[in-house]
Amino acid sequence: MATVLQDFGRQAADLSARVREVSPLVHQITNFVVMNDTANLTLAVGALPVMAHAREEVADMVAAAGALVINPGTLEPDWVEAMILAGRRANALGVPVVFDPVGVGATPYRNETGARILREVQVAVIRGNSGEVGALAGAGGEVRGVESVAGVADPARVARELAARTGAVVAITGARDHVSDGTRVLGVDNGHPLMRAVTGTGCMATAMIGAFLGALEDRSRPSGRLEATAAALACYGLAGEMAAARARGPGSFRVELMDALYELDRARIESGVKVVEV
Repeated sequence: MATVLQDFGRQAADLSARVREVSPLVHQITNFVVMNDTANLTLAVGALPVMAHAREEVADMVAAAGALVINPGTLEPDWVEAMILAGRRANALGVPVVFDPVGVGATPYRNETGARILREVQVAVIRGNSGEVGALAGAGGEVRGVESVAGVADPARVARELAARTGAVVAITGARDHVSDGTRVLGVDNGHPLMRAVTGTGCMATAMIGAFLGALEDRSRPSGRLEATAAALACYGLAGEMAAARARGPGSFRVELMDALYELDRARIESGVKVVEV
């Protein structure tokens, strides 16, 4: 039984406004496919992006960041080492790390990389589709390439259990996004089917979470990370709904999505986000 969180729109609007107020730097070690889109999303919502991945500078760059996003979508050994270096430095400085386990479940190398990141870096948030998070958690799920072709049967349970095991907030995105800190599970019902027709929309959701985490006043509070993650996904899904209302198909949707993210304001967020306690 899900309970609608009536006041969550105000919380989400407050967090969105804070992103624009403080403009956190979001350091993203991400994949070639999405770099341009995730950088532009970060700017559209009021934060600042940097796509630094050289091992020689990642520790210095993350020291200036409000959040670090790790996304091994087009992984290779040098980038994996850079992710580990940046993640350890972020942990030492209290900078939250957001991990997007792109394609985990597809190949042994991706599985090993995902397990290594969780072993060597304290991750604040894990965001992935049902197949990826299921594979990461050892709970099933099937991934072909980087797309989920079979998800977990009970995403709320899998999110809660993986969050309890890792200490991270876990977000399994889908028709309903399930977000858990190991105790509570929030369901986010914003979004539109066209979001699945454009590559990189999941990676963009992860970048959105990075922006919201980077703007938190107290980034160490687990409940704050839970609410910020749910708020980021709700605002992102709401922008997807706004974009779909104006788009003719996937191509125009991609353009409209960026405009909708830029147009998000307090009134739209307070009246439009749909978040429940599961």
